[in-house]
Amino acid sequence: MTKNTDAREIVVDALVEILEKEGYSHKVLSQALSKYQYLEKQERSFITRVTEGTIEYLIQIDSVLDSCLKTKVKKMKPVIRTILRMSVYQILYMDRVPDSAVCNEAVKLAAKRGFVGLKGFVNGVLRTIVREKERFQWDDDSLKYSMPSWLLDLWKKAYGRKTAITIAEAFLNPSRLTVRCNLDRASKEDILKSLKSQGAAVSESQISSAILYLDRMDYLECLEAFQKGWIQVQDLSSSLVGEAADPNPGSYVIDVCGAPGGKSLHIADKLKNTGMVEVRDLTWQKVSLIQENIARTGYKNIFAKAWDALVLDEDSIEKADLVLADLPCSGLGIIGRKPEIKYRMTADKLKELAALQREILSVVQSYVKPGGKLIFSTCTINPMENEENRNWFLKNYPFEPVSLEEKLGTAFKEPSLKDGYIQLLPGIHPCDGFFIAAFKKGIKDE
Repeated sequence: MTKNTDAREIVVDALVEILEKEGYSHKVLSQALSKYQYLEKQERSFITRVTEGTIEYLIQIDSVLDSCLKTKVKKMKPVIRTILRMSVYQILYMDRVPDSAVCNEAVKLAAKRGFVGLKGFVNGVLRTIVREKERFQWDDDSLKYSMPSWLLDLWKKAYGRKTAITIAEAFLNPSRLTVRCNLDRASKEDILKSLKSQGAAVSESQISSAILYLDRMDYLECLEAFQKGWIQVQDLSSSLVGEAADPNPGSYVIDVCGAPGGKSLHIADKLKNTGMVEVRDLTWQKVSLIQENIARTGYKNIFAKAWDALVLDEDSIEKADLVLADLPCSGLGIIGRKPEIKYRMTADKLKELAALQREILSVVQSYVKPGGKLIFSTCTINPMENEENRNWFLKNYPFEPVSLEEKLGTAFKEPSLKDGYIQLLPGIHPCDGFFIAAFKKGIKDE
């Protein structure tokens, strides 16, 4: 490791922040990698993998530790618990790191963090796991896929066991960096040329011509294509919201929960310098993120403002040709990118979020002009938040479904597209879990 900087210490700090203080993994890791930007790429990759992997396999890791300990993991001191967890991940899942090195480094970490008296304990536990690691078998689905049983049961009930297991497996696969091309800013050819000239390995999506997958790149922020606003970080599933919206030239669009602005920027791009997109979110902190992306991309037909989606904006009633309602949700569809979600979500929170979505929809539907469209989307795979809320909305408001057939390309054949919605599932579809539903507001009788 680089002199004076121990990558494992950075991992300890990151995991304590995420697992003990409920930080968000993507934010904590981003801040850590930015702070230690001078580290070699290999070291930064190690930090990312061990941090994310420990969180992803936490249920399994704790089961292994508990089987070797009298004192259960949850009763340990947080730092020692963290050192053991990250070490078990390396022992079980990182062949390139010798087991002896993992044990030695864990002992050193314990001493550095003020637990000299526990060096023997740490060493003994890890040496035991090294000796016995071949005996660990996981017949139970929850342990095998490190997924809470209640979530697996939810998906088994909704989609069947085979699909539920496919989803759980998909969440353990590495997530790729996905970007969408802003094709009104630059041609696909120029974007590809720029990315490749800076050493990025680029793969094109077979589903969307605007989606690229980036590998072997160092920092996204260093790429010319990013700096010039030619690309925007966005998963394929999220980009399909813009395809479903399919705005007409000159449209006035309101995105009611828009931070950090990816979907709104996509709409602005599709409008080709016509119309106007108004992006809203609850706090100025979130709005500032949107404004940063607007400034970087250079679009003139989009602006951001702070507004609580639960508060009716009298001035916006029936003004919008299109309303985007990508609403707060459980995030169960993006566990592959934010693995801590699966440990923090509860059945009660699902109900609260589904109710919140209904409250917001009841307000923002009034902004749609007669004949205009509303797109309701979430990044979850929970029927209560998705299909059930779609059905509730159609029952209670003067909207009808808008067919999504041929809107999302030829790769999606789901029968539900004819009825104006689609549930995307990790492992079943080549993207994050996402729900999209399209509605058209009825035209009032004269």
